[in-house]
Amino acid sequence: MKLGILDQSPISTNQTAHEALQESMKLARIGETLGYSRYWIAEHHALPGLACSAPEVMLGYIGANTKNIRIGSGAVLLPYYKPYKVAETYHLLSTLFPNRIDVGIGRAPGGPAEASNALSDNYLQNVYQMPDLVKELIKYIDNEESILPASPLPQISPELWMLGTSKKSANFAAENGLAYCFGQFMSDENGEEITQQYRHSFQPRKKGQKPYVIMALSVICAETTEKAEEIALSSIIWKLQNENREENQGVPSVDEAKEFQLNLRDQESIERIKKKMIIGNPNEIKRKLIKIQSHVLADEIMIVTITYSPKDKHQSYQLIAEQCIK
Repeated sequence: MKLGILDQSPISTNQTAHEALQESMKLARIGETLGYSRYWIAEHHALPGLACSAPEVMLGYIGANTKNIRIGSGAVLLPYYKPYKVAETYHLLSTLFPNRIDVGIGRAPGGPAEASNALSDNYLQNVYQMPDLVKELIKYIDNEESILPASPLPQISPELWMLGTSKKSANFAAENGLAYCFGQFMSDENGEEITQQYRHSFQPRKKGQKPYVIMALSVICAETTEKAEEIALSSIIWKLQNENREENQGVPSVDEAKEFQLNLRDQESIERIKKKMIIGNPNEIKRKLIKIQSHVLADEIMIVTITYSPKDKHQSYQLIAEQCIK
């Protein structure tokens, strides 16, 4: 099974942003050692507990500290940026790290409305113009002769990906010949139906190109199911705090999470949050990943794991790799 890592650079309550970003670099190196195929880092703005606001900067740092693993954005929030500048940035990264760079594209705000307004005066307008922005970016990345070159031009262009959680994003990826990553961990939609639609509608933009699907899942693995459930509580309570827009200092420890006061509505929310997660021991995780992969015909599974302790996160990725990467 081909596996990748999606890193949101979470900050735990005992960490600084500096320490969290160092942990992101360490995770990429560990992933490379364990045989993960790619590492993507997310973009967020003005959100407590998430450290990375500039994936392109972190990719330069991570690329210099790894050798072979593919690295990329998960995702560039394109409505904030000019396509030409995005193409220049990722062409430069591809020049530094040949045949290793992915450009994941998304349109989510990645933060509160205040951050969107601070980043762009025309965010909502640009969201509506997203199809045009993506098509413009494709032209620069593909270096079409009739368009201004986005220098430096790498020998091997970065790979373009559309990230999404709906039929709309899948259809757009298919129509424009883009590889597609479906964020099941963020979506209530039927991933199997959406990815099948993508494959059926795919129109290659290059000769020999085929549809390619990554299924992104939230997974926490430990030696026992009970331990995995305990570790996962930190992530679950943190997600609940963010949903409720409660002030928090980052991902809580297990002990802090256990002390969190829950009302009936919170308990219902927790059950909903857990339904979007895969939690268990190595054998359970393997069975569930194989089942999901076979149902959606995913070419690759990308795993996002949020824990309070970096050690627990590293062990989770290691246990999964030992079971699933052959």
